[in-house]
Amino acid sequence: MIRTLLETDARLSAQMRVAEKPGPLRRAAIFLAHSGDSWFWGIGLVIVWWFGNAEWQRRVIWLFIGIAVTAVIAQTLKWLFRRQRPPGEWGMIYRSADPHSFPSGHAARMVMLVVLGFALGPPWFALLLLVWAPLVALARVAMGVHYLSDIVAGALLGLVVGLALTLFL
Repeated sequence: MIRTLLETDARLSAQMRVAEKPGPLRRAAIFLAHSGDSWFWGIGLVIVWWFGNAEWQRRVIWLFIGIAVTAVIAQTLKWLFRRQRPPGEWGMIYRSADPHSFPSGHAARMVMLVVLGFALGPPWFALLLLVWAPLVALARVAMGVHYLSDIVAGALLGLVVGLALTLFL
């Protein structure tokens, strides 16, 4: 049963893959896949904290906490499951620094940010993240660094972490 599920997961993920196909879809997937990187969010949040008012600075602190907590849990789970990333050439920085794919840290981070976005506001920010998060997660599959089940598990992890953090706001 599990073997069949993993084979189906690999087959569906491969059908979504655009990493080796030149064109605008690949370029969009590369951009979206990188837009979920922790360094991207770290730089953006530092800029917002630096130039923001006290309310935005409070939001940024909670988002940083969420990113850190999500990263620790995702990396721990990756270490426990040790599922190898799909074979491929794109994303060598991910493949060398973090060879495990389950769960997707990008999907977890983005969904956690959605949850905290709704909890902290403003509504436009939360809605933007709600649209962006699944695009980032699907782009990770399209670029061949994750399987579909990785992003589903990552999204569930992000949901749980985000909801847990809202208890402390």
